[in-house]
Amino acid sequence: MRHPVLLAALAGCAITTLAGCMGNNSDAEVASAMKSVNAVDDSNLSNIMMTVGDPNEAVNYFARTAKENPDRIDIRRGLAKSLVRADKPDEAVKVWQHVLTMPGTTDDDKVSLADAQIRANDWSGAKKTLNSVPPTVETYDRYRLEAMVADSEKQWKKADSFYETAAGLTTTPSGIYNNWGFSKLTRGDAAGAEKLFKEALTYDPDRFTTKNNLVLARASQGKYELPVISMTQSERAQLLYTAGLAAVKRGDVAMGKTLLQDAIETNPQYFAQADRALKALDQGTPGTIKG
Repeated sequence: MRHPVLLAALAGCAITTLAGCMGNNSDAEVASAMKSVNAVDDSNLSNIMMTVGDPNEAVNYFARTAKENPDRIDIRRGLAKSLVRADKPDEAVKVWQHVLTMPGTTDDDKVSLADAQIRANDWSGAKKTLNSVPPTVETYDRYRLEAMVADSEKQWKKADSFYETAAGLTTTPSGIYNNWGFSKLTRGDAAGAEKLFKEALTYDPDRFTTKNNLVLARASQGKYELPVISMTQSERAQLLYTAGLAAVKRGDVAMGKTLLQDAIETNPQYFAQADRALKALDQGTPGTIKG
């Protein structure tokens, strides 16, 4: 990774320049200036680690830096966020809990803890953490997590309210609309889910997960034709496959076979999953088909 080397070089140039400018100033002033430059360097490196760095490399960096600077809350936050990125939510929970004991902690730290707890499948812990956040904290992340917790408890009206509020607090609501739509789909409200997936695609037309969910919601209503949305040839084949499996699940076996055949013919490469599913139907063993 070249970024640390570049930053070190820049910091070195800055220190040389500062030393030359200060001339006869006291050693204490020079030391103070150098400390400021190093702080800027650390901040830049931390930002790089949080955005483009490899998650595990970032974890190692923040863990090492946290040992060297045990009182820096920003480094602890960086470690917790990196652990989440590295798919280590259980460890992230412990770090966020430590952050909450440090001077300078905020309500946003509590929200981040709740996020890690949900990722660690600790729903009761997440609920308790969110309940400790003052109602005056009205952020996108807070309401997004509140919606998920309400969903987990099948409190549909509360979940809908939280999803709607969260969507209004971000300029990029595609993800929240997709999650809301999936929630509706699991409740059996396929029509409501279809509407939300369409709304999500207006903000992010390239998100394949939402496209697939939209096809699934439509197929659940017996609407097997693909929606008019942008898609590549490979995506079209995958969406036909999704519709085909959904048709079989609804008992429309003939339609399912047609859609699976279309998927095989559409895919620019060999579509092994669709081929196996179609052969299973032709052999009269639909129970062996896995979506």
